[in-house]
Amino acid sequence: MNIDLIAGARPNFMKIAPIIDAIYEARSKGNNIGFRLVHTGQHYDKNMSDSFFEQLGIPEPDINLGAGGGTQAEQAAAIMVGYEKLLINEKSDLCLVVGDVTSTMACAIAAQKLHVPVAHVEAGIRSGDWTMPEEINRMVTDSITNYFFTTTEIANNNLRKSGVEEERIFFVGNTMIDTLLKHRHRFQKPSIWDELGLKNSEFIVMTLHRPANVDQEFKLRTLVDEIVTNSKDLPLIFPVHPRTKKILENLGISHPRLHMIEPLGYLEFNFLVENAKCVITDSGGITEETAVMGIPCMTLRDNTERPETISRGTNELIGTDPKAIKPNMEKLFSGNWKKGGEIEKWDGKTSERIVQHLLNIFSKK
Repeated sequence: MNIDLIAGARPNFMKIAPIIDAIYEARSKGNNIGFRLVHTGQHYDKNMSDSFFEQLGIPEPDINLGAGGGTQAEQAAAIMVGYEKLLINEKSDLCLVVGDVTSTMACAIAAQKLHVPVAHVEAGIRSGDWTMPEEINRMVTDSITNYFFTTTEIANNNLRKSGVEEERIFFVGNTMIDTLLKHRHRFQKPSIWDELGLKNSEFIVMTLHRPANVDQEFKLRTLVDEIVTNSKDLPLIFPVHPRTKKILENLGISHPRLHMIEPLGYLEFNFLVENAKCVITDSGGITEETAVMGIPCMTLRDNTERPETISRGTNELIGTDPKAIKPNMEKLFSGNWKKGGEIEKWDGKTSERIVQHLLNIFSKK
């Protein structure tokens, strides 16, 4: 069995890395399973990517499609053309896609049209928000997927409601958490820790990148002002997404406690998260990591595709209205933030389960 592992953006590699480990482990036990790591080139920054691959022990991609930037349609088209050529020249037995980026959808489409079955890791999650490109990517991918690997029972139910047969749904857990638990003991202090004299639970981590928060200049300024005003005297550590950095520079936003820094490596960023008072974010993946680490998390979104981080974790969906910052900060500083609990099958063994299911599936063919 030869599998194409598709990745196009940083979160994809966090999800792919433990699957690669599980494939190596299965091969060491005599199983006939191989992979081809396909980087679509959707997002690429040499400085960030090189350290990322090194930190997570990811091998160099076998193929880089070099799709590059552009609009959603331009990216999708470039990825589909590149992946189609690859499959025509050398067909794989399975296309395994993860998450919900453009690469996920584009490679699934190209594979199915050439009769290569598709497995989707993180299948079935839904926000219900069609204004988000990721939601469209999820829905399209799941509509043409053969094997669905899910993170929660909520995702299972979403798939059942859409008519997916039970035998094609595999509840395995969360590969992002496999990566987190494997590398947690290796988290590294970033230079900002000593530079600012940071202390455990005495600073706040921020990340903002979604258009709903950063594209409207007045709203972004108000959000940042509210966070600064209501965070007492704590330092605010803000690794800035390149897209957001440009907007912040145009606005001239600055404050002595607001430290806008370059994006960090995986180990450095999660060191900060694990030691923070709380995280304020609009990222989906970070809410999963804070849930497992037990760190209070405020999500500046009106919806989430990861409701388990709220019902079982430490996350609260507070919306995009800047007025929501103050009452939630008061709740945090009063010590009344919820503690969260364990989430089923988020135990570091998801990738082993995925590979075992694949071996079982292909042994019957």
